[in-house]
Amino acid sequence: MSKITEFQKVLKKKKIDFFIACNIDYVGIDYDMLYFSGFEGIGALVVPKNKKCFLIVPRDGIVKARKSGIKFYVLPKKKKLFEFIAENVSKNKIKHKRMGINKEGVNLLVKDYLKKCFKKSKLIDLRKELYKTREIKTKTEIKIIREGCRISDNILKKCFKEFKRFKREAEVMAFLEYESKKRGCGLAFPTIVASGNSSSEVHHTTEDVKLKKGFCIIDFGIRYKNYCTDTTRTIYLGKPTKKEIIMYDLLLKVQKNAIKNVKKNGKCSKLNENVKKGLDKYSKNFIHGLGHGIGVKIHELPNLTERSKDIFQEGQVFTIEPGVYFNNFGIRIEDDVLVSKNNVEVLTKIGKSLLIID
Repeated sequence: MSKITEFQKVLKKKKIDFFIACNIDYVGIDYDMLYFSGFEGIGALVVPKNKKCFLIVPRDGIVKARKSGIKFYVLPKKKKLFEFIAENVSKNKIKHKRMGINKEGVNLLVKDYLKKCFKKSKLIDLRKELYKTREIKTKTEIKIIREGCRISDNILKKCFKEFKRFKREAEVMAFLEYESKKRGCGLAFPTIVASGNSSSEVHHTTEDVKLKKGFCIIDFGIRYKNYCTDTTRTIYLGKPTKKEIIMYDLLLKVQKNAIKNVKKNGKCSKLNENVKKGLDKYSKNFIHGLGHGIGVKIHELPNLTERSKDIFQEGQVFTIEPGVYFNNFGIRIEDDVLVSKNNVEVLTKIGKSLLIID
Protein backbone atom coordinates (compact mmCIF):
# COMPACT_ATOMS: atom_id res chain seq x y z
CA MET A 1 0.00 0.00 0.00
CA SER A 2 1.38 3.42 -0.95
CA LYS A 3 1.61 6.13 1.67
CA ILE A 4 -0.93 8.21 -0.30
CA THR A 5 -3.42 5.32 -0.25
CA GLU A 6 -2.75 4.86 3.47
CA PHE A 7 -3.39 8.55 4.10
CA GLN A 8 -6.58 8.51 2.00
CA LYS A 9 -7.93 5.91 4.43
CA VAL A 10 -7.38 8.47 7.19
CA LEU A 11 -9.28 11.08 5.15
CA LYS A 12 -12.22 8.71 4.69
CA LYS A 13 -12.28 7.77 8.37
CA LYS A 14 -12.30 11.42 9.45
CA LYS A 15 -14.75 12.38 6.66
CA ILE A 16 -12.33 14.87 5.10
CA ASP A 17 -13.09 15.61 1.44
CA PHE A 18 -9.48 16.39 0.55
CA PHE A 19 -6.14 17.40 2.01
CA ILE A 20 -4.13 20.29 0.61
CA ALA A 21 -0.45 21.08 1.03
CA CYS A 22 1.03 24.20 -0.55
CA ASN A 23 4.16 26.32 -0.68
CA ILE A 24 4.29 29.96 -1.81
CA ASP A 25 7.91 30.61 -0.86
CA TYR A 26 10.79 29.79 -3.23
CA VAL A 27 13.18 29.18 -0.32
CA GLY A 28 10.64 27.24 1.75
CA ILE A 29 9.67 23.57 1.80
CA ASP A 30 6.26 22.06 2.38
CA TYR A 31 7.22 18.70 3.89
CA ASP A 32 3.83 17.09 3.26
CA MET A 33 3.94 17.91 -0.45
CA LEU A 34 7.55 16.72 -0.55
CA TYR A 35 6.71 13.49 1.28
CA PHE A 36 3.73 12.45 -0.84
CA SER A 37 4.98 13.61 -4.25
CA GLY A 38 8.72 14.27 -4.07
CA PHE A 39 7.94 17.75 -5.44
CA GLU A 40 9.86 20.60 -3.84
CA GLY A 41 9.08 24.18 -4.81
CA ILE A 42 6.24 26.63 -5.35
CA GLY A 43 2.92 24.89 -5.86
CA ALA A 44 0.23 22.79 -4.23
CA LEU A 45 -0.73 19.14 -3.77
CA VAL A 46 -4.37 18.08 -3.55
CA VAL A 47 -5.11 14.64 -2.07
CA PRO A 48 -8.83 13.75 -2.38
CA LYS A 49 -10.21 11.02 -0.14
CA ASN A 50 -11.40 8.85 -3.05
CA LYS A 51 -9.75 10.13 -6.24
CA LYS A 52 -6.23 10.45 -7.60
CA CYS A 53 -4.16 13.29 -6.20
CA PHE A 54 -2.70 16.06 -8.34
CA LEU A 55 -0.19 18.90 -8.26
CA ILE A 56 -0.53 22.54 -9.26
CA VAL A 57 2.81 23.98 -10.37
CA PRO A 58 4.12 27.13 -12.08
CA ARG A 59 5.85 26.80 -15.46
CA ASP A 60 9.30 26.64 -13.87
CA GLY A 61 8.20 23.60 -11.87
CA ILE A 62 7.22 21.41 -14.83
CA VAL A 63 10.44 19.35 -14.91
CA LYS A 64 10.23 18.54 -11.18
CA ALA A 65 6.50 17.77 -11.47
CA ARG A 66 7.15 15.26 -14.27
CA LYS A 67 9.65 13.44 -12.06
CA SER A 68 7.00 13.01 -9.37
CA GLY A 69 4.90 10.73 -11.58
CA ILE A 70 1.77 12.48 -10.28
CA LYS A 71 -0.79 14.21 -12.50
CA PHE A 72 -0.20 17.96 -12.55
CA TYR A 73 -1.70 21.17 -13.85
CA VAL A 74 0.42 24.12 -14.91
CA LEU A 75 -0.56 27.48 -13.44
CA PRO A 76 -1.44 29.90 -16.30
CA LYS A 77 0.48 33.19 -16.35
CA LYS A 78 -2.52 35.36 -15.50
CA LYS A 79 -4.04 33.06 -12.91
CA LYS A 80 -3.57 33.28 -9.15
CA LEU A 81 -2.46 30.06 -7.47
CA PHE A 82 -5.33 29.58 -5.04
CA GLU A 83 -8.02 30.54 -7.56
CA PHE A 84 -6.56 27.95 -9.94
CA ILE A 85 -6.51 25.34 -7.15
CA ALA A 86 -10.22 25.99 -6.50
CA GLU A 87 -10.98 25.71 -10.23
CA ASN A 88 -9.30 22.32 -10.47
CA VAL A 89 -10.93 21.02 -7.29
CA SER A 90 -14.26 21.89 -8.91
CA LYS A 91 -13.19 20.53 -12.31
CA ASN A 92 -12.31 17.17 -10.73
CA LYS A 93 -15.70 17.12 -8.94
CA ILE A 94 -14.13 17.02 -5.49
CA LYS A 95 -16.35 18.05 -2.58
CA HIS A 96 -14.85 20.61 -0.23
CA LYS A 97 -17.06 20.90 2.83
CA ARG A 98 -14.23 19.61 5.02
CA MET A 99 -10.67 20.40 3.95
CA GLY A 100 -7.61 18.93 5.64
CA ILE A 101 -4.51 21.04 6.27
CA ASN A 102 -1.37 20.84 8.36
CA LYS A 103 -1.50 23.88 10.64
CA GLU A 104 2.19 23.50 11.36
CA GLY A 105 3.02 24.07 7.69
CA VAL A 106 0.35 26.64 6.81
CA ASN A 107 1.06 30.28 7.56
CA LEU A 108 -1.65 32.89 8.11
CA LEU A 109 -1.40 34.22 4.56
CA VAL A 110 -2.02 30.78 3.04
CA LYS A 111 -4.87 30.21 5.49
CA ASP A 112 -6.47 33.49 4.38
CA TYR A 113 -6.15 32.50 0.71
CA LEU A 114 -7.76 29.13 1.38
CA LYS A 115 -10.66 30.70 3.28
CA LYS A 116 -11.19 33.20 0.48
CA CYS A 117 -11.22 30.59 -2.29
CA PHE A 118 -13.12 27.92 -0.32
CA LYS A 119 -15.60 30.09 1.55
CA LYS A 120 -17.86 27.24 2.67
CA SER A 121 -15.09 24.87 3.66
CA LYS A 122 -14.15 23.98 7.20
CA LEU A 123 -10.39 23.67 7.72
CA ILE A 124 -9.40 20.58 9.74
CA ASP A 125 -5.90 20.21 11.19
CA LEU A 126 -4.36 16.83 10.28
CA ARG A 127 -0.91 17.45 11.73
CA LYS A 128 -0.99 14.43 14.08
CA GLU A 129 -2.26 12.12 11.35
CA LEU A 130 0.46 13.26 8.98
CA TYR A 131 3.17 12.60 11.55
CA LYS A 132 1.74 9.12 12.18
CA THR A 133 1.67 8.39 8.43
CA ARG A 134 5.36 9.25 8.16
CA GLU A 135 6.40 7.41 11.34
CA ILE A 136 6.74 3.89 9.89
CA LYS A 137 9.23 3.90 7.05
CA THR A 138 8.89 1.87 3.85
CA LYS A 139 11.71 -0.34 2.54
CA THR A 140 12.57 2.39 0.03
CA GLU A 141 12.75 5.05 2.74
CA ILE A 142 14.94 2.84 4.93
CA LYS A 143 17.29 2.21 2.00
CA ILE A 144 17.65 5.96 1.42
CA ILE A 145 18.24 6.76 5.11
CA ARG A 146 20.76 3.93 5.43
CA GLU A 147 22.73 5.31 2.46
CA GLY A 148 22.46 8.85 3.87
CA CYS A 149 23.99 7.61 7.13
CA ARG A 150 26.82 5.92 5.23
CA ILE A 151 27.61 9.19 3.42
CA SER A 152 27.40 11.16 6.67
CA ASP A 153 29.76 8.68 8.37
CA ASN A 154 32.33 9.13 5.62
CA ILE A 155 32.15 12.92 5.85
CA LEU A 156 32.68 12.85 9.62
CA LYS A 157 35.56 10.36 9.28
CA LYS A 158 37.28 12.71 6.84
CA CYS A 159 36.63 15.66 9.16
CA PHE A 160 38.20 13.91 12.16
CA LYS A 161 41.14 12.70 10.11
CA GLU A 162 41.95 16.28 9.08
CA PHE A 163 40.86 17.95 12.31
CA LYS A 164 44.30 19.22 13.32
CA ARG A 165 44.27 21.72 10.45
CA PHE A 166 41.15 23.47 11.75
CA LYS A 167 41.64 26.52 13.95
CA ARG A 168 38.09 27.84 14.31
CA GLU A 169 34.61 26.42 14.92
CA ALA A 170 33.33 27.94 11.66
CA GLU A 171 36.08 26.17 9.70
CA VAL A 172 34.83 22.79 10.90
CA MET A 173 31.25 23.72 10.03
CA ALA A 174 32.29 24.97 6.57
CA PHE A 175 34.27 21.77 5.89
CA LEU A 176 31.28 19.56 6.75
CA GLU A 177 28.95 21.65 4.59
CA TYR A 178 31.41 21.63 1.66
CA GLU A 179 31.87 17.86 1.83
CA SER A 180 28.08 17.41 1.95
CA LYS A 181 27.50 19.60 -1.11
CA LYS A 182 30.35 17.85 -2.93
CA ARG A 183 28.39 14.61 -2.57
CA GLY A 184 25.15 16.18 -3.80
CA CYS A 185 23.62 16.45 -0.32
CA GLY A 186 22.17 19.33 1.64
CA LEU A 187 22.24 19.89 5.38
CA ALA A 188 19.49 18.49 7.59
CA PHE A 189 19.96 21.39 10.06
CA PRO A 190 22.61 24.00 10.90
CA THR A 191 25.75 22.14 12.00
CA ILE A 192 26.75 22.56 15.65
CA VAL A 193 30.44 22.82 16.52
CA ALA A 194 30.69 23.64 20.23
CA SER A 195 34.16 23.59 21.77
CA GLY A 196 35.36 24.19 25.33
CA ASN A 197 32.78 25.80 27.61
CA SER A 198 30.44 26.25 24.60
CA SER A 199 29.85 22.47 24.71
CA SER A 200 27.75 23.11 27.84
CA GLU A 201 25.10 24.71 25.55
CA VAL A 202 22.66 22.15 24.14
CA HIS A 203 21.79 24.30 21.11
CA HIS A 204 25.04 26.19 20.59
CA THR A 205 25.22 28.45 17.53
CA THR A 206 28.48 27.81 15.70
CA GLU A 207 30.54 30.99 15.46
CA ASP A 208 33.73 32.20 13.81
CA VAL A 209 35.70 31.78 17.02
CA LYS A 210 38.86 29.89 17.89
CA LEU A 211 38.46 26.22 18.78
CA LYS A 212 38.86 25.94 22.53
CA LYS A 213 40.59 23.17 24.50
CA GLY A 214 38.40 20.53 26.11
CA PHE A 215 35.37 18.61 24.89
CA CYS A 216 34.05 19.58 21.45
CA ILE A 217 30.53 18.53 20.43
CA ILE A 218 29.90 18.12 16.70
CA ASP A 219 26.23 17.65 15.80
CA PHE A 220 25.88 17.08 12.06
CA GLY A 221 23.30 15.77 9.61
CA ILE A 222 22.80 15.66 5.88
CA ARG A 223 19.73 15.67 3.67
CA TYR A 224 20.07 12.87 1.12
CA LYS A 225 17.27 12.34 -1.43
CA ASN A 226 15.00 14.41 0.83
CA TYR A 227 15.71 12.34 3.98
CA CYS A 228 17.63 13.49 7.05
CA THR A 229 20.44 11.98 9.10
CA ASP A 230 21.57 13.19 12.53
CA THR A 231 24.84 12.23 14.24
CA THR A 232 26.65 13.70 17.24
CA ARG A 233 30.17 12.88 18.31
CA THR A 234 32.12 14.50 21.15
CA ILE A 235 35.89 14.67 20.72
CA TYR A 236 38.55 16.13 22.99
CA LEU A 237 40.99 18.90 22.05
CA GLY A 238 44.08 18.72 24.26
CA LYS A 239 44.74 16.28 27.07
CA PRO A 240 41.71 15.10 29.08
CA THR A 241 41.84 14.51 32.82
CA LYS A 242 41.06 11.12 34.32
CA LYS A 243 37.70 12.46 35.56
CA GLU A 244 36.78 13.70 32.08
CA ILE A 245 37.57 10.31 30.55
CA ILE A 246 35.47 8.56 33.23
CA MET A 247 32.57 10.94 32.51
CA TYR A 248 32.77 10.27 28.77
CA ASP A 249 32.98 6.51 29.25
CA LEU A 250 29.94 6.58 31.54
CA LEU A 251 27.83 8.40 28.95
CA LEU A 252 29.04 6.08 26.19
CA LYS A 253 28.10 3.03 28.27
CA VAL A 254 24.64 4.51 28.94
CA GLN A 255 24.13 5.31 25.24
CA LYS A 256 25.12 1.80 24.14
CA ASN A 257 22.86 0.23 26.78
CA ALA A 258 19.96 2.41 25.63
CA ILE A 259 20.33 1.07 22.08
CA LYS A 260 20.49 -2.53 23.37
CA ASN A 261 17.34 -1.97 25.42
CA VAL A 262 15.13 -0.83 22.53
CA LYS A 263 12.38 -3.45 22.32
CA LYS A 264 9.44 -3.67 19.93
CA ASN A 265 6.24 -2.58 21.72
CA GLY A 266 8.35 -1.12 24.53
CA LYS A 267 7.59 2.35 25.86
CA CYS A 268 9.81 5.19 24.64
CA SER A 269 9.38 6.93 27.98
CA LYS A 270 10.67 3.84 29.80
CA LEU A 271 13.92 3.93 27.83
CA ASN A 272 14.36 7.59 28.79
CA GLU A 273 13.78 6.60 32.43
CA ASN A 274 16.38 3.80 32.21
CA VAL A 275 18.97 6.24 30.84
CA LYS A 276 18.45 8.53 33.80
CA LYS A 277 18.93 5.58 36.15
CA GLY A 278 22.13 4.68 34.34
CA LEU A 279 23.45 8.22 34.72
CA ASP A 280 22.72 7.98 38.46
CA LYS A 281 23.77 11.23 40.20
CA TYR A 282 24.37 12.89 36.83
CA SER A 283 20.76 12.39 35.68
CA LYS A 284 20.06 16.03 36.62
CA ASN A 285 22.64 17.02 34.01
CA PHE A 286 20.69 15.23 31.26
CA ILE A 287 18.40 18.13 30.28
CA HIS A 288 16.79 17.14 26.98
CA GLY A 289 14.88 14.25 25.46
CA LEU A 290 16.64 10.98 24.65
CA GLY A 291 15.86 11.19 20.94
CA HIS A 292 13.42 11.80 18.10
CA GLY A 293 12.27 10.25 14.86
CA ILE A 294 13.88 11.33 11.59
CA GLY A 295 12.56 11.36 8.04
CA VAL A 296 11.83 14.13 5.56
CA LYS A 297 11.89 16.36 8.65
CA ILE A 298 14.66 16.31 11.21
CA HIS A 299 12.16 15.91 14.07
CA GLU A 300 9.44 13.32 13.57
CA LEU A 301 7.81 10.49 15.51
CA PRO A 302 8.53 8.70 17.76
CA ASN A 303 9.43 11.01 20.64
CA LEU A 304 11.81 9.55 23.20
CA THR A 305 10.97 11.94 26.03
CA GLU A 306 9.94 11.19 29.61
CA ARG A 307 6.32 12.12 28.84
CA SER A 308 6.12 10.32 25.49
CA LYS A 309 3.22 7.97 24.88
CA ASP A 310 4.90 6.45 21.82
CA ILE A 311 6.00 2.82 21.62
CA PHE A 312 8.78 1.23 19.57
CA GLN A 313 7.55 -0.29 16.32
CA GLU A 314 9.12 -2.03 13.36
CA GLY A 315 10.06 0.47 10.66
CA GLN A 316 10.77 3.43 12.93
CA VAL A 317 14.02 5.35 12.48
CA PHE A 318 15.06 7.58 15.36
CA THR A 319 18.00 9.04 17.25
CA ILE A 320 19.34 8.00 20.64
CA GLU A 321 21.32 10.93 22.02
CA PRO A 322 21.89 11.14 25.76
CA GLY A 323 24.00 14.06 26.95
CA VAL A 324 25.31 15.58 30.16
CA TYR A 325 25.93 19.31 30.61
CA PHE A 326 27.88 21.09 33.31
CA ASN A 327 28.91 24.73 33.85
CA ASN A 328 32.08 24.47 31.79
CA PHE A 329 31.60 21.50 29.46
CA GLY A 330 29.12 19.11 27.91
CA ILE A 331 29.15 15.68 26.24
CA ARG A 332 26.60 14.22 23.81
CA ILE A 333 26.69 11.00 21.77
CA GLU A 334 24.05 10.39 19.11
CA ASP A 335 23.26 7.61 16.65
CA ASP A 336 20.46 6.93 14.17
CA VAL A 337 18.68 3.65 14.91
CA LEU A 338 16.27 1.43 12.95
CA VAL A 339 13.83 -1.00 14.50
CA SER A 340 13.72 -3.92 12.05
CA LYS A 341 11.81 -7.20 12.15
CA ASN A 342 14.29 -9.13 14.26
CA ASN A 343 16.65 -6.59 15.79
CA VAL A 344 17.71 -2.99 16.30
CA GLU A 345 20.20 -1.70 13.75
CA VAL A 346 22.54 1.23 14.33
CA LEU A 347 22.69 3.07 11.00
CA THR A 348 25.44 5.52 11.95
CA LYS A 349 28.53 3.39 12.26
CA ILE A 350 31.35 5.89 12.88
CA GLY A 351 33.35 4.99 16.01
CA LYS A 352 32.37 6.32 19.43
CA SER A 353 35.50 5.81 21.52
CA LEU A 354 36.78 9.18 22.73
CA LEU A 355 38.89 10.75 19.98
CA ILE A 356 41.66 12.85 21.52
CA ILE A 357 43.27 15.48 19.31
CA ASP A 358 46.31 16.85 21.14
